[in-house]
Amino acid sequence: MRSVRARTAVGATLVVALALVVAGIALLAVLRANLVDQAELEAEVSARSVASQVAGGTPFARLDLPDDTEEHPVQVVDGEGRVVAVGEDIEAISGTGSSGTKAVPGGGDGEAGEVEEEAAYSTGRVTVDGDTAAYRFAAVKASGPRGEVTVYAGAPLATEAATVAGVRDAMLTALPLLLLVVGGVTWLVTRRALRPVEGIRREMAAITASEDLSRRVPEPGTHDEVARLARTTNETLAALEASVERQRRFVADASHELRSPIASLRTQLEVGAAHPELLDLPGAVADTVRLQQLAADLLLLARLDAGERPGQGRVDLAALVREEVAQRVGDRVPVRIEGGEAEAAGSRGQLARVLGNLLDNAQRHAESAVTVTVRREGRHAVLTVADDGAGVPEPERERIFARFVRLDDARGRDEGGAGLGLAIARDVALRHGGTLTVGRAPGGGALFVLRLPAG
Repeated sequence: MRSVRARTAVGATLVVALALVVAGIALLAVLRANLVDQAELEAEVSARSVASQVAGGTPFARLDLPDDTEEHPVQVVDGEGRVVAVGEDIEAISGTGSSGTKAVPGGGDGEAGEVEEEAAYSTGRVTVDGDTAAYRFAAVKASGPRGEVTVYAGAPLATEAATVAGVRDAMLTALPLLLLVVGGVTWLVTRRALRPVEGIRREMAAITASEDLSRRVPEPGTHDEVARLARTTNETLAALEASVERQRRFVADASHELRSPIASLRTQLEVGAAHPELLDLPGAVADTVRLQQLAADLLLLARLDAGERPGQGRVDLAALVREEVAQRVGDRVPVRIEGGEAEAAGSRGQLARVLGNLLDNAQRHAESAVTVTVRREGRHAVLTVADDGAGVPEPERERIFARFVRLDDARGRDEGGAGLGLAIARDVALRHGGTLTVGRAPGGGALFVLRLPAG
């Protein structure tokens, strides 16, 4: 019972067995009822035949009773419960108005009477020539010259019992064979249906053992749930492979970016230790600041990759821009602020980091002007940063948001950047439910558009 095949086969067998048992009981009940109704009809026909004679004035002694007493036993009882006529060779009878088997003499010709339309039914037993059997009796009342009498006529239930017993035995004989077939077919069908699942499991186990995420599980040619499971598994493996590869590149790029300032700082410190007069203290401080900024960027990216959610506060973007620009005292190009008021939902610290990175990028590429605009568009707050530099070539407008990506122009003009600023800015924007895109500014430079849900 530990396998799906076994549980499915057993469950299907039990369900079919229960259904067959219920259906068999219902079938036997209907069959028995039909046979009993047939016996009642035969008994009523015999009873009305005799009752018609009584109503016609035929004396009890000359009633034409059925010759085959075993098939149609008849008993006629008067209003006082006395037997006035009875079938030949009846030795004992039960289930009628009287148990008598001897007719009381009496009755003669007279005026005709009538036969009641309704008949009553009962079950009893009759002994004829030493053989006792069950019968279904029909009781029909008739009025004759000697008053009202009741005619009891029976039909044997042996046929009903034999038929029901035969059908029951046949069902009991066929039931185990049918359940065996159901269980076997269910087992085979389930095994065939789950064969691709076992192939998927073996391949996944092999992938886990080999740590080769480039492998894929086999996809069956069917269009059922198993095929969809295989496709989803391969999609998951592809996403996992891409994530691992991205993580490896991230670690390699981070190591490369960290190696340069650490090596430079170590060299300066070693020179300073041997020759204090040659110590480049400003250069050491610059390398330390660069290393500190890079470490902070890597830490923020790690938190974002871990799924850190921004806060649910309301940030006044216009006030945030004014504060950020006021703190930037070393910019080589002045920053102009335009637009009105707009609020966004999210983390003030993270949005300030996005604005700072965008301004740093604009300062590196601008010729003479940087413009920051804040406005409200429908249900979004929009912040744009434009410069009058060379702009971003259209084929590179998505690549610049990748981590550790710097265009050739940026490599020549930026000595300390690691290519993480724009990547962090877009990741933060996405975490806030917004977007960050780049286009062409009216002055010909780059135009970065940050669109966030309004607070």
